[in-house]
Amino acid sequence: MENACITFTSVARSVRMLKIDGFSLTESMDHDSCVRSRWAFDGYDWEVRVYPALACSAAGGGTGPYVVLEVAFLSKPRRGSVRAAIGCRLVDPRGILKPSNEISISKVFSRPQESSSKAAVVGRRALAASAFLRGDSFTMECTIEVLKELPDTPTDPVEEVPVPSSNLGLHLAELLQSEAGADVTFLVSGESFAAHKSILAARSPVFMAQFFGDMKEKCSHRVEIEDMEAVVFKALLHFIYTDTVVEFDEKGEEVTMLAQHLLAAADRYGLDRLKVICEGKLSDGINVDTAATSLALAEQHDCPRLKAKCVRFIIRNREVLDAVLATEGYKYLAASCPSVLADLLKSSLRVG
Repeated sequence: MENACITFTSVARSVRMLKIDGFSLTESMDHDSCVRSRWAFDGYDWEVRVYPALACSAAGGGTGPYVVLEVAFLSKPRRGSVRAAIGCRLVDPRGILKPSNEISISKVFSRPQESSSKAAVVGRRALAASAFLRGDSFTMECTIEVLKELPDTPTDPVEEVPVPSSNLGLHLAELLQSEAGADVTFLVSGESFAAHKSILAARSPVFMAQFFGDMKEKCSHRVEIEDMEAVVFKALLHFIYTDTVVEFDEKGEEVTMLAQHLLAAADRYGLDRLKVICEGKLSDGINVDTAATSLALAEQHDCPRLKAKCVRFIIRNREVLDAVLATEGYKYLAASCPSVLADLLKSSLRVG
């Protein structure tokens, strides 16, 4: 007698990160106001609704307003109804904090525009006091799972295997933070940073030459980095391990200065992707105060797109040109890249 296991169902799964900026501004939103995100998933259209300041009565009791989650099913079911489970938790994009406890909602959707119950993710007061709120923004990981009935067939059906989203960056960030197995320590501006030679070498040709080539650092367990600030090297290390620059999620003069220094560091260590990311960040933030300095960096580190955008900004009109010429950044540009001044003059004459 032959024993066989026949699978009648499978689960389709979709995970997305939802970032809510301007947390402090959402406090004045109406209780019924929400932030909406449309998903196309498993052949259906869904809408995830985040209420940043919903009254406690709708959130299940407690004190003060809550951040509340609701999911709407916008399509017509293919087989009468769709059974779904929705999960949500707070996460730290840096990978430093452990995710919060996950809230879950189960719902059988049978018609278009039907909504799930509302579930409280976190109280606003608790969120404001937590480390999940950074730069007036927070990030939630939302998951939708749909139970799928497989069609009747005499042969073995081809099952859709749900693949979790990649968490390699989170694991490597934890490794960097824990310093477990670290075999090299960097001394930068009075601070020390532990790291792993193999990971550094895999990401940077310069580190590969230092640790596995003929350079003196090959057998060294302590390396001193000169001409770099500790905050810049810390961001550089985090990118090497996670492929992200979490500071770039924020805005301001300090972020622009970090991008300028990080561009030079990326060029120094052969991190081409980081160099392009910094070039884009600086290109989006060009103003009178930053244009000349960013132009000098673009010239020194071979960033043609950034250079062209800086030049266009500086020569856009006489008022902007005069304002840029009066900045400290222009003095640095004139001293470090005098050849660029000739390019500026030629460009201004063509425009004029």
